[in-house]
Amino acid sequence: MLNILFPRVCNGCGDSLLKSEPIICAQCRHNLPLACHHRTKSDAMKRIFYGRFPLEQATALLQFQKKGITQQLLHNLKYRGQKKVSSFFGEWLGGELALLPEYQTIDAVIPVPLHKQKLRKRGFNQVHGFASEIARSLDVQLLDDVLLKISKTSSQVFKKRFTRFNQEEVFSVRSPEKIDGMHILLVDDIVTTGATLERCAEQLLRSERVTLSVATIAIA
Repeated sequence: MLNILFPRVCNGCGDSLLKSEPIICAQCRHNLPLACHHRTKSDAMKRIFYGRFPLEQATALLQFQKKGITQQLLHNLKYRGQKKVSSFFGEWLGGELALLPEYQTIDAVIPVPLHKQKLRKRGFNQVHGFASEIARSLDVQLLDDVLLKISKTSSQVFKKRFTRFNQEEVFSVRSPEKIDGMHILLVDDIVTTGATLERCAEQLLRSERVTLSVATIAIA
């Protein structure tokens, strides 16, 4: 009855989903433009941050393509309240990272936070499900109350790169001693210029003996 009143549709193409298809249909999943730097051993993600802050590991699950399926999925997640998209990709990526020795030293996962006004307006942080599932797969802590965003900015996804890079974002760390000596996996939905992750990293690295890795749903 619920499926008749509220039909389950693919977050990629909008077609009806089969019972065995949780978030996207098999065809859309097959057509996803994968990045998977952790599999390919590509340093494409790391190159974004060369000379900006020290980084242990860096990976993205998908490649962002304008007007492509990745953009549609992120749009549905952020602006249509499809929170399960975040968890779906977190479970997927977390399951793969859990098999890799280089990710076994991670102690905690920290999601890039939203400003409290945007969080109140949207009702959820689109990165939370992604971060939560990765933490569960790696059997480590999810620390979603350590990193705070204290400046408000507009959405980054569809802005031009120059505008994004020059838009000021300010973050802070609450109880920095809580992460002393940890290897942190910092996660976000998408990386473009890397400015947001860099500003988060600057704050996290002020704690004693912190090392950082990053993971995102997509890379542009």
